[in-house]
Amino acid sequence: MAEPTLDAIVVGSGFGGAMSAKVLVDAGWRVLLLERGDWVDRGAHNWLPDSVGPLTRFYAADAYRVTGNGGPPRAGSYRCVGGPSVFFGGVSLRFRESDFLPHPEIAGDSGAAWPLGYRELEPFYTEAERILDIAGTTGQDPTEPFRSAPYPHSSAELAPISRRLECASRELGLNPFRLPLAINRKRCIACSTCDGFACAVRGKNDLATVVIRPLFDRGLRLEPNTIVTRLHVKDGKVTEVEAAHRLTSERKSYRAPYVLLAAGALATPHLLLASGLERYNPGGDVIGRYLMRHYNEILFGAFPRKPNPGRVFHKQLGIHDLYMGDPASRVRGKLGGMQQVTTPPPALVRAELGGGMRGAAVATTVEHLTGWLTIAEDQPQPDNRVLVDAAASDRYGLPKAVIHHHYSDRDRAAGAILGATARAILRRAGAWVVVQRRVNTFSHALGTVRMGTDPRTSALNADSRFRGLDNLYVVDGSVMPTSAAVNPSLTIAALSLRAARRLVARAGKASQIRHRVAIKH
Repeated sequence: MAEPTLDAIVVGSGFGGAMSAKVLVDAGWRVLLLERGDWVDRGAHNWLPDSVGPLTRFYAADAYRVTGNGGPPRAGSYRCVGGPSVFFGGVSLRFRESDFLPHPEIAGDSGAAWPLGYRELEPFYTEAERILDIAGTTGQDPTEPFRSAPYPHSSAELAPISRRLECASRELGLNPFRLPLAINRKRCIACSTCDGFACAVRGKNDLATVVIRPLFDRGLRLEPNTIVTRLHVKDGKVTEVEAAHRLTSERKSYRAPYVLLAAGALATPHLLLASGLERYNPGGDVIGRYLMRHYNEILFGAFPRKPNPGRVFHKQLGIHDLYMGDPASRVRGKLGGMQQVTTPPPALVRAELGGGMRGAAVATTVEHLTGWLTIAEDQPQPDNRVLVDAAASDRYGLPKAVIHHHYSDRDRAAGAILGATARAILRRAGAWVVVQRRVNTFSHALGTVRMGTDPRTSALNADSRFRGLDNLYVVDGSVMPTSAAVNPSLTIAALSLRAARRLVARAGKASQIRHRVAIKH
């Protein structure tokens, strides 16, 4: 089933895939978007406790085998139209200006180097915030970067527990700020089923809602439940995208002048390695390597009275006072930040702790909990990587993927400093006890097909083009040389908007040159 009329194939419908598809469709290109998962239905069922993302059919809990000390023996991933954005909490932060500069304490001898700076990406941050209709407040965050335009909307009123934590933070000399959120203020009903849930009323501006659906009227073609299994190459270009239907295993083949990979920092290197494309790239050895996944911990404070009666939305505050470091600590250089987290759903607590009496007992007390997520920037390490096991393959013919990951001593030390600060805030706010738990998911997975300035140590150039193959681009979190210490979604969106716009300009120039040559002859 060749598709000679296509201009581009985009693999993956998350932040990178959806944003790049939008730019291409806006430019009049005929775009096919291939997504491994299906649509997530919206309605009252999304409010049910067991509709939290990891408990749904859209989360593949055993997608990858994991080795090392970075988490459980299996790792999962979201597979649905819109990708993780359907279940994310809406936080949409820009990287700080200094995040694009080399920090030896973080990068070490990894060769990580950004080939572009914040100012070059700033217009695309502004565009991404407009597309996602972000609500935020400026002038509070001590690390806030330059911005050329205000947020599209102002932040909503703080919930009572948010005001309580804000007051406790200020009493400790900290500067809490309002988290920018991709939430439609007109539709949002401020319920507690936002972070981790698909929005029942489409009040969260996920990509399936605000980007992908509107593109259908302008020619975007989407094929869900389609698993890309191989990329075929000839004469320095990707000539064919081979795929299989997730439910029927029916084989399909697609062709287009350009291919953009946006399957994520785990699935994109998996596909590149399964297709053997590393051999075409002068920096091919880095493909799959330098996997990053913020050192994240959640600290919940248990309060004598329910801190959030009525279970209203309260993921509203962030703290970046330690983002660039703490002179009083033994850890030199950048550390990270903290973000308020909502009270967890009882069903998720039972699932995490098991179905026995312990899980049931703890689940009955969850409405007394609220807390912070700490995000420490982790170091890019070459041995943290995605590999393929050629001796085993799945039902679609893809070799099995294996993840090796471990945190460095510095990663853990930075996380400990942030954790101590979060604990102090909760205690100051009146928590009787604080429970600390490391996040073992790969929700902020980055790196693995990084961009850079040196072709020997990076797989992509500044435009996200795959070195050695003229028509292949990568536009997801795998492109990042370093992880910063904020949610990566907005930066993935901005980078993909820029890459797609540069591709359109490059393709237009190439067409003009071919036209002039044809006239000359």
